[in-house]
Amino acid sequence: MMNSPTVLELAIDLINRPSVTPEDHACQQRLTEILNPVGFNAEAMPFDEVENLWLRRGNTAPLVVFAGHTDVVPSGPAERWNTPPFTPTVQDGILYGRGAADMKSSVAAFTLACKEFVQEHPDHKGSIALLITSDEEGPSINGTVKVCEVLKGRQESIDYCIVGEPTSSKVFGDTIKNGRRGSLNGILTIRGKQGHVAYPEMVRNPIHLAAQAIADLVAQVWDHGNEYFPATTFQISNYQAGTGANNVVPGSATVTFNFRYSTASTADGLKQRVHAILDQYGVEYTIDWSLSGEPFLTAAGSLTQAIQQAIQEYTGVDAQLSTTGGTSDGRFIAKICPQVIEFGPINASIHQVNEHIELACLEPLKNIYKRTLEIILL
Repeated sequence: MMNSPTVLELAIDLINRPSVTPEDHACQQRLTEILNPVGFNAEAMPFDEVENLWLRRGNTAPLVVFAGHTDVVPSGPAERWNTPPFTPTVQDGILYGRGAADMKSSVAAFTLACKEFVQEHPDHKGSIALLITSDEEGPSINGTVKVCEVLKGRQESIDYCIVGEPTSSKVFGDTIKNGRRGSLNGILTIRGKQGHVAYPEMVRNPIHLAAQAIADLVAQVWDHGNEYFPATTFQISNYQAGTGANNVVPGSATVTFNFRYSTASTADGLKQRVHAILDQYGVEYTIDWSLSGEPFLTAAGSLTQAIQQAIQEYTGVDAQLSTTGGTSDGRFIAKICPQVIEFGPINASIHQVNEHIELACLEPLKNIYKRTLEIILL
């Protein structure tokens, strides 16, 4: 393939590589081949089985970073796809393949946006970098979070970051993520006393003991959100109890739950309230807590305005700011960067069979990224 591909050609090249987490399959090498000739210095940052790449041009502020991942989720049963998941296929104006929307097209677009920008404006102010990982769709332990720790340790600060996540909802360009909710998980184990259902006086049924407390947890108003975030939500995802026999009261019950919480709450505050409710009802229990990610927020400002202007110029769409959805690597970058946003193609097909992106979005996506660079760095 030629060294200066189109967005479609580069997206096809990347999708053709079956880089299921934590594999990269030389995707990062391909990005290096494209950007090294225009002055980007490549620094590999492997941690265990995960490949990470830091590509930077320049050493002055402000530093604009494009962040993304080359890993993808598994395809699932290949026979359920209309086309082979790792054989990128163009049909009726649509590109199909695992990673087409999440997020190899975005990676292709911002890579080429950076190259074109530098070729047209070699004396631009500031610096540009790419932060690429192969660990976003997996445990996210040895990927972006580790790179950010390295950058922080050597005082390499980031001023602006655009993450290429697929954020558009109904039409391309309609949504920018300027933050994400935090995710707090809990595994609640309620202890009782096992015994025969015919002798309730001799047992302590953990399901019954916890029923009122769980109902209270479900009914709680944890907060009312704020200008940017919806209210915090509490959801039970699993409830397990029983011995397999219909005449035995179980000795314990396990409830798995999750908070998606806004900046109006804190993880510690939510934990304290859960414990207070359970203690109020005298439940004998333990909770195994795990924090998947803290919330982050970029208030409307220079970065959101720049990309909103670029989106309007190339699509005619007035992009709205949103903090809905799951977690992303933006939560790690926000710890070392004051302005982090996410923007990319329509997300309706991500993680599904027949994942796809419309061809008509590819060049505009590149142009939006490039125009944002122009607004910030010229």
